[in-house]
Amino acid sequence: MPFRTLISAANLTLHLNEPNWVVIDCRHDLADPDAGRNAFAAGHIPGARFAHLDTDLSGAKTAPDGSFRGRHPLPEPTDFVQTLRRLGVNQDSQLIAYDAHGGMFAARLWWMLRWLGHARVALLDGGLATWTAAGNPLSRETAAVSPGNFSPAESLTTQVDVAQMQANLHEAQWTVIDARAADRFRGENETLDRVGGHIPGAKNRFFKDNLQADGRFKPGEQLREEFHALIASPANSVMQCGSGVTACHNLLALEVAGMHGAALYPGSWSEWSSDPAYPIATGN
Repeated sequence: MPFRTLISAANLTLHLNEPNWVVIDCRHDLADPDAGRNAFAAGHIPGARFAHLDTDLSGAKTAPDGSFRGRHPLPEPTDFVQTLRRLGVNQDSQLIAYDAHGGMFAARLWWMLRWLGHARVALLDGGLATWTAAGNPLSRETAAVSPGNFSPAESLTTQVDVAQMQANLHEAQWTVIDARAADRFRGENETLDRVGGHIPGAKNRFFKDNLQADGRFKPGEQLREEFHALIASPANSVMQCGSGVTACHNLLALEVAGMHGAALYPGSWSEWSSDPAYPIATGN
């Protein structure tokens, strides 16, 4: 049975050496772009490959017309396909993504695989900490990787662009959920984007609220109850954050909760706030 949302460290140890399993390390630090790669070199799950948020999981920040697309816009699908092939991903591969940050970066890879129609992808629940806490080893060796044959299929996700988000201000078609911390949502302590605040009408659901104290995801029933307090229908909701990364954590939590169909706004606050023409709300 394929893993499509979460996998435990215990289950990963049972399958780690299977030839069609690919483990990808997504560790990153927004303030230090080299931190993830350095951490990977210092020790990673044996056989894992490394994917960098800025270069492997994101595309050009500027569109052909010169407009700013956000801090971590999606890459061109053809470019991401080449990245996956370089990482040894095949059509039948079971992908496992992990980080050391509660899944905030690994969830982006989870969503992007589904974006290209690949359902066999799961996040290591609890991340690297659960792996090492169970006494499992780390490796400094670079895995020998043969190029994969991955090809995209029909997308399993939905996304919206900035024009659709602007139209939603008047049409109120979707409930918008912002995954950033509450202070940034209110417009306080903004250090990453041009201005603080949030898209008018958005609600706040900090992505870390999806986790238990031990760093693993809350049970699906609990997540379902908490998200139902925010959205009536996942199919009529859009997840966003600062730059389209931690919004994927909320999208994963919705899948764990059995609430399917929510969309991602990839540009998120970094794109929205870059244009003075778009309105901004502050406070709660």
